Amino acid sequence: MFGIPLFDLAWLTSALLVAGGLTGLLAGVFGVGGGALAVPVLYELFTYLDVPEEVRMPLCVGTSLAVIIPTSIRSFRAHRAKGAVDMSILKVWAVPVVIGVAAGSLIARYAPAELFKAVFVAVAGVSALRLLLGKDSWNFGTTMPGRALMIFYGWIIGILSALMGIGGGQLSSLFMTFYGRPIHQAVATSSGLGILISIPGALGYIYAGWPRAAEFPDVSALQPPLALGYVSLLGLVAFIPTSTLAAPLGAKLAHTLSKRQLEIAFGIFLLFVCVRFLIDLLD
Repeated sequence: MFGIPLFDLAWLTSALLVAGGLTGLLAGVFGVGGGALAVPVLYELFTYLDVPEEVRMPLCVGTSLAVIIPTSIRSFRAHRAKGAVDMSILKVWAVPVVIGVAAGSLIARYAPAELFKAVFVAVAGVSALRLLLGKDSWNFGTTMPGRALMIFYGWIIGILSALMGIGGGQLSSLFMTFYGRPIHQAVATSSGLGILISIPGALGYIYAGWPRAAEFPDVSALQPPLALGYVSLLGLVAFIPTSTLAAPLGAKLAHTLSKRQLEIAFGIFLLFVCVRFLIDLLD
């Protein structure tokens, strides 16, 4: 089927279903969109499947961005219905974020695999330190900065999100809370960034990975109809249903933990991922 052994296709699909369920469970526990979780889970899976190092990380990132599309749309609609989204911030960020995503996708076409890991290590590391060591008194001010600085931040969030395979919520929520916005409003407003980042990001990774896929004709994970460029269609189809089913279970588990326990658990998880990618970088 599709030029690959049926057993390999069945194994890949089964592994992705399990990985999607694990990602959904962890996303439910930690209350994030899943990108920061999907990328390392996909990376371990594609490592086990011997996907070449040169394309492994961007394939994880592109697939993660595609997975985020339906969940970000659903999340944004729910938050907006409750009136929790600050649309004035999204209007300022809309254009620079999309421009940043486009730039990140273009970088992905030519960047070495090490760049993706380095960005993930840097951003996840800062987030982990904030979760583990941060205090409510850590802030840059009590009001959001001016328009010029907001545009710059939006551009940076777009680039980093595109290179990490996340919907931007982790970065924008961190930014907004540093300027005194309540965490619930920060999370709700950040959900809108998922749409602005995931759709152009996934399309950008399809474009970025298309010529690279031709360089690895013996790797089925990069070839249509199993993938479009750097977006694994099997990963997309398998992740969405199982992660959606598992997320409520993770959410129930989260309610058994305190806010501080969740922060510590997620911070430790991010540090573990940082160490994992850092070891690869230093090899």
